[in-house]
Amino acid sequence: MEWLILIIVGLFGGIVGGMGMGGGTLLIPIMTLYLEIPQLEAQMINLVAFIPMAAVSLIIHFKNKLVDTKKIWYVLPSALIFAVIGALMSAKVDKEVLRAMFGSFMIIISIMFLLKMAVETTIKSINFRNSPNLLKKTTYYVKIFTSNIK
Repeated sequence: MEWLILIIVGLFGGIVGGMGMGGGTLLIPIMTLYLEIPQLEAQMINLVAFIPMAAVSLIIHFKNKLVDTKKIWYVLPSALIFAVIGALMSAKVDKEVLRAMFGSFMIIISIMFLLKMAVETTIKSINFRNSPNLLKKTTYYVKIFTSNIK
């Protein structure tokens, strides 16, 4: 029965990953929490599954002209260097610490998204018809506040 759950997890992880949102954010918690697969093993399964998912997704996104090739070259060098460092670290870190780090990361990202959503919703609900300057100033500050939350 575990194989069926893994197939379903792969299906949803593929959809999420194909959309560019990171299938691992779905795959890893399901594998560790519900299938009781150890954290490091779940991360390795995710990485192996990620390679073909990313390749197929990238081909489609390139064809649809959704990839900004100029920005890739700013991200790629540091991402590759720190991927090596992260891989070496994950092999040496205690599995419970690794699990806590992953969980903390997920919580922080979730809070950042919720804050951004709350701020944007609040801004939309304010009546700016009588004060267009307030709209400009508020929009400016919201852009600064949320510019790194994406």
